[in-house]
Amino acid sequence: MNENTKKISSLGNSLTIVEFALLLWKKKFLVALFVIVAAMLGATYAMWVRPLFTSDVLLQVNVKGTSSKSTKALGEMGAVLDLASPADAEIELIKSRMVLSDVVAKEHLYVWTVPIGFWDRLTHKEGRMDVDSLRIPEKVRAKKWMAVAKSDSAYSVVSSDEKNVLDGVVGEVAFKEYAGDTLAIRVNFMDARKGQKFALVRGTPLKAERALAAGLNVMEKGKQTGIISVRYSHRHPDRAASILNTIAKTYLRQNVEMRSAEAEKTLEFLEGQLPGVKAKLDSAEKILADYRYKVGSVDISGETKAHLDKEGQLQRQIMQLEQERQSALRLFKAEHPNVQTIVKQQNKLRAELAALKKNAEKMPLTQQEVKRLQEEVAVNNEVYTNMLNNIQQLRVVRAGEVGNVRIVDFAQVEQSQTKPNKSRILMASVVFGFIFGVLFVFLMYILRNGAKSASEIERETGLSVFAKIPQSTHKLLRGHKHLHHGAPFVLQNAEDKVSESFRSLQTALMFLMPNPEHSVVLVMGLIPGVGKSFVSLNLAATIAASGKKVLLIDADMRRGVIHGRSKFGLADVLAGIATLDTAVSQKHVDNLCVMNAGKTKLAACELLRGDAMDKLLKEAREKFDMVIVDTPPLNLVTDAELICPLVDYSLFVLHYGRHSMEEIKETVERVKRYSDKPAAIVMNHCEREPGHYGYGYYDKGYYGKKS
Repeated sequence: MNENTKKISSLGNSLTIVEFALLLWKKKFLVALFVIVAAMLGATYAMWVRPLFTSDVLLQVNVKGTSSKSTKALGEMGAVLDLASPADAEIELIKSRMVLSDVVAKEHLYVWTVPIGFWDRLTHKEGRMDVDSLRIPEKVRAKKWMAVAKSDSAYSVVSSDEKNVLDGVVGEVAFKEYAGDTLAIRVNFMDARKGQKFALVRGTPLKAERALAAGLNVMEKGKQTGIISVRYSHRHPDRAASILNTIAKTYLRQNVEMRSAEAEKTLEFLEGQLPGVKAKLDSAEKILADYRYKVGSVDISGETKAHLDKEGQLQRQIMQLEQERQSALRLFKAEHPNVQTIVKQQNKLRAELAALKKNAEKMPLTQQEVKRLQEEVAVNNEVYTNMLNNIQQLRVVRAGEVGNVRIVDFAQVEQSQTKPNKSRILMASVVFGFIFGVLFVFLMYILRNGAKSASEIERETGLSVFAKIPQSTHKLLRGHKHLHHGAPFVLQNAEDKVSESFRSLQTALMFLMPNPEHSVVLVMGLIPGVGKSFVSLNLAATIAASGKKVLLIDADMRRGVIHGRSKFGLADVLAGIATLDTAVSQKHVDNLCVMNAGKTKLAACELLRGDAMDKLLKEAREKFDMVIVDTPPLNLVTDAELICPLVDYSLFVLHYGRHSMEEIKETVERVKRYSDKPAAIVMNHCEREPGHYGYGYYDKGYYGKKS
């Protein structure tokens, strides 16, 4: 398992809630930046989105088909005429093309305009232009067309090449011969400033129907209530209400037309069957009358009447079971248990009927025949009466335009917008910004897996950590400008915790170096950006401020950042063009002298391979109490490795939390192969760890205002 994985896996144990809270407090400005940016983006989005106004219409659907008195009066025929569907089916009908196609045509939804203008949209100052009809010649239909307001009631149509094609007036059809065809437009309403532009868009009715269906929110209120709510949102509140009311009226009209058409078909069928039913009734009555005339008056006893009633009841039950058997045979085979059960019931009733008829043979034949003829007349009379009633009720349905849908509430023009909810968007943006800021801080913490512990570095490398220079927010530490022109940081901010760290570094060098007088200290960095030159300059200034004469040499002959007043530098001295005295200049303090990198056409490593550098350092030892050499990064060039054997002490400058332990150990071991001189480590840009107090013995609170 690598170091990165170990850190992530042990994060839950190493970072408590209190420590994480301290980390967030330390990065509060970064988190605040996320919150501010997110809030600005949210506010911009809320202003950019066009407002929407939502209206609703309420419909009642009679799912049982008994919504009116005339429908209730249909009796058994109501089952034939009941065309009402469950609420789910009615919802799909409302969103069907059968309904929406008429709405799109009446409301002209396949042509529309889009206001043009970034700032007008952002400040909600867009105008409005409603178009009833738009005809664009097919040859130029793919191009962009615009309408420009010229006054309160006049406009002009502009082609894609910004040429004025025609002028029009609101409420009138404007047309002109163009591209071998006719360009025509009719604007029925316009509310725009002079010069405001609108993009003219003409779609297809099918796409408009699909867009309208997607924008509708149709749902049943409650369960099995038959109350359907239809909601729709539009940029303009009056358009939302108008579209919804058109949908409701169209759906109601089509529902009535459908039921009237069905009633018309059923009425036509019943009127055709009525003469046959009447003839059958007349025939039954004539047969009964003739038989009575033939046999005279017949007295039917109570026993005979009960017997005949029982026989008729059994016959009706057998006929009903036969209907059930025929229905079951449509779904199952004859061997199916359901079918066999019905057959057994029929056989049982037939056996009972046969026994009853056998007993009936003892009754007088005249009584039996009269009772049979009376029942036949009664049945035919009932059928004829029901048919007459149904015909009358169907005529009422056809004439009265009765449907199973009614409009409970029409849509009204809403005055307040429903979308966007600006306060909610702004609140959500702030919350998301805070969450992203916290996550970013957390990721920065777990991804910065470099070495941070001085004791761990000392244990793994065998070198001492002389100083931990804390991270500072002072403006002098932002960039390298102070290395070029300004005085060293420690001279301008003597009471800062950074300056105290350099004084601690000076003390460690003076006590732990074998021979601090007339010695040469090499300052090295592993990679660019660790603050190596900053450490070199401020260490030199700190030692010089204590009364010692110090020389700071910028040995980075490729990208030197320490400048002096002399036009010569290290490269010139090594090349024999200048001497030590001519290349050295004083900088800011009497005891501090600097030698810049100089300019050379030769490779820096070639200048360092000879004896010139050794001679220069020996001469500098004699003239100065301490010489500090600032070198290029170790992991980029070999300059520091060439100078290392010539110095008395080496300092490795590490960036806090940026280098892995393997990288540090590898670099230290590589330098040891070239020199056995003592070395130490300086940790720069140190940050305050969550849950730990200060930087060593010092905390920034120690350097507050003096009492």
